[in-house]
Amino acid sequence: MSTADDTAREAVTIDVLRGAPTEEELAALIAVVSEAYATEAAEAVADDAARRSGWELSQRAIRQPLRRDLGWRAVVG
Repeated sequence: MSTADDTAREAVTIDVLRGAPTEEELAALIAVVSEAYATEAAEAVADDAARRSGWELSQRAIRQPLRRDLGWRAVVG
């Protein structure tokens, strides 16, 4: 694991709002939530090939593509 994973794990807190859970109950809760989080994080990986840059997302087709078969001096009429 990297330090980013360690930092993220340290930032998670659990606040008990009602009742008085035992240490075993809190340990079971932490185990279940940690496993669910790890499973979700492993399955939620985006494909890097499908990622588009900000430029690609904002550009619009303003004109027709250049016709390279006409050459430099071709006059289209």
